[in-house]
Amino acid sequence: MHTTTYHEQRGFGLIESLVALVVVSVGMIGIASLYGQGLGAGRTALYRTQAVYLAADMAERIRLNRRGGPDYGGGAVDNGCDPIGGRDCTPAEMAAFDLFGWNNQIAGQLPQGAGLVQRAATTPPTYTISVTWTEVGIGPITHQIAISVPNF
Repeated sequence: MHTTTYHEQRGFGLIESLVALVVVSVGMIGIASLYGQGLGAGRTALYRTQAVYLAADMAERIRLNRRGGPDYGGGAVDNGCDPIGGRDCTPAEMAAFDLFGWNNQIAGQLPQGAGLVQRAATTPPTYTISVTWTEVGIGPITHQIAISVPNF
């Protein structure tokens, strides 16, 4: 008669442990990669939101100062037209001051941010407002809007 001896297996073998370790390691690397991409996408979304807000802010400034419209395509000057100072400014001076404050906001909120307003002498005048910044890993990005503002 034959006697069969059964060997009872206890615990994991070395190969099974190594395979499990590799599988868990690959999964953790994948999770870390997704987390990094999520952070980058969140940063990009924040910058795009700020650019939209800043472009809309300049559009409202132009709509409020229609007489200074042609001067929004010019240079930015800190001429003290701040409402707190109580100085009476011409529409052209206010346009230059608006550009100055707006460019400072862009530089403070966006990495390597810059703003540009271009005016086309159409009827009604059309303004193209551009906000540009540099995104890590992507390069320069520009958000642009165009508005038409009748003189009166």
